[in-house]
Amino acid sequence: MVTKIGGISSRFTKMALDSLGFNGSDFCIRTDSNNSFMPGVVLAVVLTSSYLDAHRRGLNISALRYEDLVARPLDMCRIVLEYCNFPVSLAERAVKAFDIDSQRSSVLSKSVVGNFKEPEMTQQTKLKLNELLTKYEMPLIGEAGILEGTLRCP
Repeated sequence: MVTKIGGISSRFTKMALDSLGFNGSDFCIRTDSNNSFMPGVVLAVVLTSSYLDAHRRGLNISALRYEDLVARPLDMCRIVLEYCNFPVSLAERAVKAFDIDSQRSSVLSKSVVGNFKEPEMTQQTKLKLNELLTKYEMPLIGEAGILEGTLRCP
């Protein structure tokens, strides 16, 4: 039964990613308890590749680094609001919104997610993940990961 479900999942993954312009076979990777990072990395590769493709085709789209938003929330909110042609005067209200848990009534609430232990990344896992990231010309684990078109503080 588990083998059948794995096979169906693999075929579905391949079809879905093939339809998005990726070689779906590259993402049909068996995950195990030693590599719980793989689904997140696969999702990041797909989303980042799609963003870069849209940006390079001239779509008016920009990236935002979570780390910058956490380090300088007021400055980054001003930059995002200006980019979106919204009044920069809303920046302080935007920062206050970060204090509200938008997922407070769900399984993704801060109180629930905060109880999860972050998985340990072994060197072998990091090598496997970086292999996939390299193939798709993505920043490697541990690199800054600043993409073209990323909004930044001066």
